[in-house]
Amino acid sequence: MPHVLLIEDDASVRDGMELVLRRHGYGVDTAATGEQALALLAGERGARVELAVLDLMLPGMDGFEVCRRIRARSATLPVIMLTARGDDSDIVTGLEAGADDYVVKPVTAPVLEARIRAALRRAEPSARRRADADLAGLVIDRAGLTVTKNGTPVPLPPTELRLLLELSASPGRVFSREQLLESVWDHTYLGDSRLVDAAVGRLRAKLEDIPAKPRYVQTVRGFGYRFGPL
Repeated sequence: MPHVLLIEDDASVRDGMELVLRRHGYGVDTAATGEQALALLAGERGARVELAVLDLMLPGMDGFEVCRRIRARSATLPVIMLTARGDDSDIVTGLEAGADDYVVKPVTAPVLEARIRAALRRAEPSARRRADADLAGLVIDRAGLTVTKNGTPVPLPPTELRLLLELSASPGRVFSREQLLESVWDHTYLGDSRLVDAAVGRLRAKLEDIPAKPRYVQTVRGFGYRFGPL
């Protein structure tokens, strides 16, 4: 049974979402503040958490900082952020902080559950077993699901790893944002290119010598992204 940590300060929203998730078969821990959530993750109960649903507007430590601290603690725990306004700046800041996906409140039960299922699928080991990549110091071990740069391991959250695996499986091929949303995020609905752009930005920050002049994850203006060097 997948176990979810729900971080939401509004008790009525928190209780409603917890009820929905339990009805869908999820185990649920809840926290009303970021501090409570981080303490839970650091304790014994944190070992069973497989995904975090994180509200951005929290008392005390806000959701952006909580996300950064979760990501610093774990590169692999999927994080779905909740935002009340759908404001572009909030969404982009949350994605840049390391969130894998976002939903705008109020969110319906089917949408939330579908997003959680998609995030958990992304966290599973990839079935792809095409040739490993070894390009200009970047080594992608597709069987072991590891990435190293000049011999140094590069830990990647599930979404970023799956994005890199998808792009590097076909070097030189241009992928549109819509194609990447469907293959990496499993978004055949409510697709949002900001998810792709934010994940690409995080990948470049970790892989590229000069992120502003990428060698590996290249932009093809007006079309999308491709994996190089060509």
